[in-house]
Amino acid sequence: MLMQNRPADAGAAHDRVYRALRTQIMHGDIAPGTSLTLRGLAARHGVSMTPAREAVRRLVAEGALTTSASGRVTTPELSAERIEELAALRALIEVELASRALPRAHLALIDRMHALNTSIAGVIESGDAVGYIRLNLEFHRMLYLRAQAPAMLAMAETVWLQLGPTMRALYGRLGRTGVPSGHRMIVAALRAGDEPGLRLAVRTDVTHGLRMLVG
Repeated sequence: MLMQNRPADAGAAHDRVYRALRTQIMHGDIAPGTSLTLRGLAARHGVSMTPAREAVRRLVAEGALTTSASGRVTTPELSAERIEELAALRALIEVELASRALPRAHLALIDRMHALNTSIAGVIESGDAVGYIRLNLEFHRMLYLRAQAPAMLAMAETVWLQLGPTMRALYGRLGRTGVPSGHRMIVAALRAGDEPGLRLAVRTDVTHGLRMLVG
């Protein structure tokens, strides 16, 4: 019986490490260029080396981690060209998601997004970079789920994942003191049922900050 349970247990351990590390990277909890070791990951998550190795392999395939010829694993330090490419992808994918979501964006959803902006203002005031990135992505995901386009949303999340450490570095340069103007524009366009305004607001919001890193 124990022999039969081991593959499932190993799979569960790998998935747990993968999801935890993926969340940390996406939310900017790990700075760009940070080295990670399989031994350290295994110890931190209380698993053997095999689940840690498999989790890293998946994240490398998603572009969230990089490996050198020597096998060193790090969070990526993106070039200006790569940041510009990912910003363009955000603009393409997320504008389309928002447009598809608009007909299903009921008033309760819009009110929740407005309330979330209040929480975002709170983490900005406290200087919580990771909290800001987490709530910012939650704001966007909340809307995009209404698009009922799971493949497109998965693509957007892969871009967020690749940008996570860079977004952490960007936060320090933005010097935010309040809710991003793009968020207020998005909520206003949703309330008005204004699709051109919504598309412009999303495009502006997802590219404005990143342009600071390549300008």
